[in-house]
Amino acid sequence: MSGPGAPRDEPLSWPVTSSITGFVGRVIAVRSDTVQSPVDGSEFVRDVVVHPGAVAVVAVDDEDRVLVVRQYRHPVGLRPVELPAGLRDVDGEPPHEAAARELYEEGHVRAGDWRVLVDLLTSPGMTDEAIRVFLARGIETLPDDARFAGVAEEADLGVAWVPLDDLVAAVLAGDVQNATLCAGVLAAWAARRGSGYDALRPVDAPWPAGDKPGR
Repeated sequence: MSGPGAPRDEPLSWPVTSSITGFVGRVIAVRSDTVQSPVDGSEFVRDVVVHPGAVAVVAVDDEDRVLVVRQYRHPVGLRPVELPAGLRDVDGEPPHEAAARELYEEGHVRAGDWRVLVDLLTSPGMTDEAIRVFLARGIETLPDDARFAGVAEEADLGVAWVPLDDLVAAVLAGDVQNATLCAGVLAAWAARRGSGYDALRPVDAPWPAGDKPGR
């Protein structure tokens, strides 16, 4: 869908009269902004979780199966089904190269064809986290002797290939809940049934929400 009547997010920035960073952690920071409303001039405070952003991959093989991983997630007390994914924590690394690195490290495969599948703002009322999900095809499995050795949660990383239709059913049944996986597999399913994978955006398509200093 395109054209003047198509839905589109509107760039907008209300004035910030003061900003205080109250916490800086290993991955995130928390900033408190005092925002001034241009409607009535009132001021209000909003806490913002500052996040480096992330990438994820829906890797689809010739049998229409999707590569999924499992690892322990302490905040929710689950070992959820997820896509290969990771933080954008290498300065200057293009998003698709970060995605290829994560696919290699977590899934131990490479892909010959890359497309942009869907862009996500995970919770725009509280964080600037932006995730780009890629579609990867032309899968090449790498030798086991070059496998990435994970640490912490990734030391218990499980990897499997699951039919796309089964993942869609699991999403709709509530059996899998990871937001990136849910959005990614539903977008892949819609693309497959719609204009096809080849009609997706190119790998270097503009990503305004992902343009941050150092990225």
